[in-house]
Amino acid sequence: MKKFLLISPKNRTVYNFRGDLIREIQKRDYDVWVTGPNTVGIAEVEALGVHFVEIPMNKNGINPLADIRYAWKLWKLMRKVRPDVTLGYTIKPVIYGAIAARIAGVNNICSMVTGAGYLFSAKTLKAKCLRIIGGMLYKMGFACARCVIFQNPDDLNEFTSAHLVNSKKCHVVNGSGVNMGHFTLAPLPGQLTFFMLSRALFSKGVREYLHAARLVKQQHPEVRFMYLGAVEHMPDALTEEEVQSYVDDGTIEHFGETSDVRRYTAQCSVFVLPSYREGTPRTVLEAMAMGRAIITTDTPGCRETVREGINGFLVPVKDVKSLADRMSWFISHPTAVESMGKASHEYCAEKFDVRKVNEMMLEICQIGK
Repeated sequence: MKKFLLISPKNRTVYNFRGDLIREIQKRDYDVWVTGPNTVGIAEVEALGVHFVEIPMNKNGINPLADIRYAWKLWKLMRKVRPDVTLGYTIKPVIYGAIAARIAGVNNICSMVTGAGYLFSAKTLKAKCLRIIGGMLYKMGFACARCVIFQNPDDLNEFTSAHLVNSKKCHVVNGSGVNMGHFTLAPLPGQLTFFMLSRALFSKGVREYLHAARLVKQQHPEVRFMYLGAVEHMPDALTEEEVQSYVDDGTIEHFGETSDVRRYTAQCSVFVLPSYREGTPRTVLEAMAMGRAIITTDTPGCRETVREGINGFLVPVKDVKSLADRMSWFISHPTAVESMGKASHEYCAEKFDVRKVNEMMLEICQIGK
């Protein structure tokens, strides 16, 4: 039996975002192995019928010794398992996973860029320095890969224009896809409700959402605003006090992390993600599948999810006023919530259904029946 190794940065992404892909690979008689940085959620990962191996990794750390140790442990595992195909996603699995696989003698090395992330969206001096280092490491990792998969054309163009990867080995898929049998149409709530789902990071546009919500709430106290997301201790994160201030003044309702976002998405009328940059935002796809109108930013990844004026609106990055104006538009045009939500569902089925995305993934990764 052939073997497939998935190199993951976070266990939750394995069963939330890659579960359907793993099942398709297993149908093709592959024995699937998965690495993760810890044992959080290991039961859900192993429920997929995979072999799980913990290989510690700090996805946000910049300790070179820790990264070398991570690559070395990946190499040891590959020498033991002898995978026929590897797939790493996000920066460290893409870089160190591909390098380890090349040294271990793996022939079919696949890498997936799920978003350019903080390195490309942040403008601080620290981010610029990390971008130079990250670019060199990306170049090394991509050189080891047989194929590199991007989730939107903007990211592909940026990486190839920067000469980080040879365009001949690059492919684009429509995000991670969404299981439309799991995320199904849900009735709209009686109260007009806006909802954002994301970690409390500046780069996700959480601060803009909170500011815009406060502006709109002052004029329309009857409108509900929901925010679901963990507050993390990272350079790019809001503090607990900042988020709590919007709860205390009645602007938003804040919910912590959940294993099933559907019951929260079902409570909203319009889904909002003012992110600075994405691969293709899975949270938006899930909301589209459930029949929700979308407000997101005119930026790589996000713009792929909206047909302007048909299933939602695009607003400029970091533009609180434009975001508040679009929210207010839905208050003035309540009938559009249903029609745009229907258009979202149809567009999602056309372009982002996980079955279509996974067929493309399997073809690119050369995993045949």
